[in-house]
Amino acid sequence: MMNTPIKALFLDMGGVILTNGWGSGSRKLAAEKFSLDLNDLNDRHKLAFDTYESGKMTLNEYLDYTVFYTPRTFSRETFTEFMYQQSQPLEEMLQFVQKLKKQYGIKIFALNNEGRELNDYRIKQFQLDTFIDGFISSAIVKLRKPDKEIYTLALDIAFVNPDEALYFDDRLIFVQVARSLGIQGIHHTSVEETRQQLLPYGLSVS
Repeated sequence: MMNTPIKALFLDMGGVILTNGWGSGSRKLAAEKFSLDLNDLNDRHKLAFDTYESGKMTLNEYLDYTVFYTPRTFSRETFTEFMYQQSQPLEEMLQFVQKLKKQYGIKIFALNNEGRELNDYRIKQFQLDTFIDGFISSAIVKLRKPDKEIYTLALDIAFVNPDEALYFDDRLIFVQVARSLGIQGIHHTSVEETRQQLLPYGLSVS
């Protein structure tokens, strides 16, 4: 067991407790459903999405540059609703994190890159605020992973030292950045693997 008890859990949302909000698979489906040029959509997405996730562009502005820069046969509302529908719960991991919260009373914070509208929708749709204590989301704090400042901000908000925090993410690079700051990091690949990696921290969920 680790010497320092874990007082706060930071976790990414997309790929951990929910599907990605607007990933490559979703854009491929959108191109097929709405007869869009996928290469063009992806090229425009790459140029605009970081700015959207940084809270410096609204979802409508993002769509202006990526989809509705030319007349379409479908409405903005129809496309936006399709975007929202791409978010689905990863039920097993979602329940696992809820059990962690209930069993240990540990402080839980989302630490994620996400645009404001998608972030708000996902929190409300899946009632994440019923067990997550705070949302350190890129669009709100105007910082994006892997910028180290978003991790240090998370530590300040949770009021914990780095070795008192544990971070889950399905992307290894983000875990590595957290570890470089002294934050304990788990590269999430499956619920069972994460369950096993929690044992040395004295966190056991049946």
